[in-house]
Amino acid sequence: MHEIASGLEASNYSFILVVRKDGDDWLPNGFEERVKEKGLIIRGWAPQILILNHTAVGGFLTHCGWNSSLEGISAGLPLITWPLFAEQFYNERLIVCVLKIGVSVGVTEYRVIPEERLVVGATEIEKAVSSVMGDDEEAEERRERARELGEAAKRAVDEGGSSYSDLDSLIQELMAMK
Repeated sequence: MHEIASGLEASNYSFILVVRKDGDDWLPNGFEERVKEKGLIIRGWAPQILILNHTAVGGFLTHCGWNSSLEGISAGLPLITWPLFAEQFYNERLIVCVLKIGVSVGVTEYRVIPEERLVVGATEIEKAVSSVMGDDEEAEERRERARELGEAAKRAVDEGGSSYSDLDSLIQELMAMK
């Protein structure tokens, strides 16, 4: 958490950081005071979907769990990927290599023993944030692809969209079995 906080601060972009309620021992000294104009720290639960769909949000750091990935994609956001275990590494490959809407922080394997886990440094986090939020052509293309996917996701759940129609068909089928 110390490295995340340091990387966010070094990126010089505004951010929302959601953390557990207990403890501030992960914060770099003076962090909250230094970032009070550009950073919001939420302790405890946060309305993730509401936050992701706000127009001021420009990217999302995700552990690549399927729900969080879909929430970020549906919001039309480029993603910073940080898989931890299981299928999250496959989800990261989809986001970064196939959909091309993500930037990896560099975690490539799961390590079972906590003491052997790879620590992602502040420099890698800063680079990933800058890559997603930057104003170069690659970042703009990533954002455009993410926006297009977000719009497609919204169309799918609108009346007449594929997800809407499939759910309606399922309901009709279940009603017929009654």
